[in-house]
Amino acid sequence: MTGEYTFAIFAVTVIALILSWFASVYFVPYLGSIFLKEPKARVSTPGFAPDPHEVFDSAFYQRFRKAVYWCVEHRWLTIGATALVFALGIFGMTRVQQQFFPDSNRPEILLDAWFPEGTSFAGNEQLVRQMETHLQAQAGVDAVTVWVGSGVPRFYLPLDQVFPQSNVSQFILMTESLQVRDQLMKTLPAELAQAFPEVRSRTKLLPSGPPVPFPVQFRVIGPDATQLRVLADQVKALMKQHPDMRGVNDNWNESVKVMRLQIDQEKARALGVSSQSIAQATQTMWTGTTIGQFREGDKLINIVLRQPLSERDAIADLAGAYVPTASGKSIPLAQIATPVLGWEPGVLWRDARTYAITVQGDVRAGLQGATLTQALKPEMDRLQAQWREQGWADYRIVAAGAVEESAKGAMSIAAGIPVMLFLVFTLLMLQLHSFSRALLVFMTGPLGIAGVAAALLLLNRPFGFVALLGVIALMGMIQRNSVILIDQIESDRARGVAAWDAIVEAAVRRLRPIVLTAAAAVLAMIPLSRSVFWGPMAVAIMGGLIVATVLTLFALPAMYAACFRVKRPELEYAEEK
Repeated sequence: MTGEYTFAIFAVTVIALILSWFASVYFVPYLGSIFLKEPKARVSTPGFAPDPHEVFDSAFYQRFRKAVYWCVEHRWLTIGATALVFALGIFGMTRVQQQFFPDSNRPEILLDAWFPEGTSFAGNEQLVRQMETHLQAQAGVDAVTVWVGSGVPRFYLPLDQVFPQSNVSQFILMTESLQVRDQLMKTLPAELAQAFPEVRSRTKLLPSGPPVPFPVQFRVIGPDATQLRVLADQVKALMKQHPDMRGVNDNWNESVKVMRLQIDQEKARALGVSSQSIAQATQTMWTGTTIGQFREGDKLINIVLRQPLSERDAIADLAGAYVPTASGKSIPLAQIATPVLGWEPGVLWRDARTYAITVQGDVRAGLQGATLTQALKPEMDRLQAQWREQGWADYRIVAAGAVEESAKGAMSIAAGIPVMLFLVFTLLMLQLHSFSRALLVFMTGPLGIAGVAAALLLLNRPFGFVALLGVIALMGMIQRNSVILIDQIESDRARGVAAWDAIVEAAVRRLRPIVLTAAAAVLAMIPLSRSVFWGPMAVAIMGGLIVATVLTLFALPAMYAACFRVKRPELEYAEEK
């Protein structure tokens, strides 16, 4: 499902990379042959093979050369510092708020109005008309549209649909601007709760990805509906205690009052009345019995037989119902049955054929549902442990909501990661012709995690599914820079340059192309960073690429020297003597 919302990034990236490869291999050399002129003077780098094209003797390059030389000389200290930066990045990611998909930047506001379970359609409509008038009077609202007895139709792909029920209505508020929308999102909940306390109202925005009914959800699963109701109320009370939770409820809603008939079976058998005839009589009186169908165009309309409204608008009218006997006569229902009032769940939900109550709620503005779910999870685990001690081991609590949907999306990515890793490593082997060098490049991929965490924390952006895609793409960018550097080292060593000089000078010679390509990618992400949908991905790539570029230029030479046990030329010469 998540692929429906993120496929564009893969398609565009693949097409762009293929076209850029052809441009760099064919078109750029052609332009170079036209515009680039032969330099008049050829200056060689001291201590290195003559280079007819570039000069690396400026003060900046000399300072950079000394820094790389120090990192290679103190390789284990450099590698340790790199490992520490990586560990800080992992720790920083635990402090970043988690997110599945962000809300959209459309001007609509959706308002759900839930009435007590069992509310009639007429009662629903009567109060909804008052709410509609109240909402139309709000400043900045251009139009109000309401669906009574159901949710709005699917006019938008990620819409979380509300199915037809007599006790629910849904509004669409079209606002003048995003500023008005955000202001109404802050003021409407409290205002509606004050004006219409009998309605459980909820304002929400349209999502940008797969719909999640509530940001925080915990599913309580167990075999017995009555006991499950008691345990779910404990979970609900625990969630209400958290100061960041808003509007906690559950999907079983309120219990409804029901009337059951206690039948005197002995008297019924004596009079020749069966339970089936009693059921048919009461159904005909109250609900009605379908006796035929009327066709109107392409529609079939049921013809229902039942008592007039005046004879069925009170419970006392049940005593006047008659049921047929085996002898063909009819007797009053009150002779063999006594009506008894009681309560029962108005809605029963199941998960994998087992009763399940989903306790759910919204979060404080500025907080992500996944973050609050993780904060509540330890308390839910302790509550479930108490249930086991009390003998309710068959009942369990499962995290749902944004956490569950995000896990589904991550699993869909994880299914393809082994193939991706195999292909990437195979390409590195074909390029570098060495398992150790390919592994060295591969290990540099995760180094940008520190920059990702720092950028997300500084700019207060959540880490969601789209940002995860950015981190995967970031690993490819980092490995590309590492391939450029290691390929230069191997090329210089093949020309007869000493290993130590090849490592240091390769970093110096590849500094400009590596930094320029990284800078181009970072600058290209700046316009995208303001996007609601792609912004976290752009921020993650920008921060990760900046940090990873620095680590590639300084840590990778040290890692290469440690991996291949490269020594300084004077030490190597002394050992040979």
